[in-house]
Amino acid sequence: MARVFVYGTLKKGQPNYKHMINTAKGLAKFQGRGRTVEKYPLVIAGKYNIPYMLNIPGTGHHVAGEIYSVDDQMLQFLDEFEGCPDMYQRTLMSIEVVEWEGKGGAGEARAAAEGVVECFVYSTTTYPPEWVGLPYHDSYDSSGKHGLSYVLRESRD
Repeated sequence: MARVFVYGTLKKGQPNYKHMINTAKGLAKFQGRGRTVEKYPLVIAGKYNIPYMLNIPGTGHHVAGEIYSVDDQMLQFLDEFEGCPDMYQRTLMSIEVVEWEGKGGAGEARAAAEGVVECFVYSTTTYPPEWVGLPYHDSYDSSGKHGLSYVLRESRD
C-alpha cells in the first residue's frame, strides 16, 4: 500500500471524492488529515477551475488535505485520473499529520505519532507562468468563497 495526500477535488465532500470510494478503481483507506510541511502555492486555474499545487517549495501556504493508504490499482487509477506525468507529477512530500485515524502496523503508528509522514502528492511543474500570479489558497473547497466552482469532466465542452 502507498500513502497519498489529496488536497483538491478528491477530498471528502468534493466533486471527485466518489472515485476514492469506488472499489472497482481500487482501494483507498482514509488515514487522517494533514498539511504540507513546506509551503506551496495552491491555485485554482483554467476554464474548468481545477486546483493545482504548483511545485514551488517555500512559496504559498502549508496546504491542507487528506491522507489515504491506496493499493496499486488505485494508485494506477489516480495516475491516469491526474494526467500523470503530463498535467501533474506524482512526487513524495513530507506531510504534517494534523489528525490521525489510520490503523496499521507499528511503523505506521510511530510515523503518525512523530507527526510527519511521507506521501505521494500530485503537484505540477508544467503550468503556464501566469499561474504563479493567481491567488494562493491554504485549503481547497469547490464551493468556497473564491466563487470558482470546479467543472466536472462530464460537464466540460
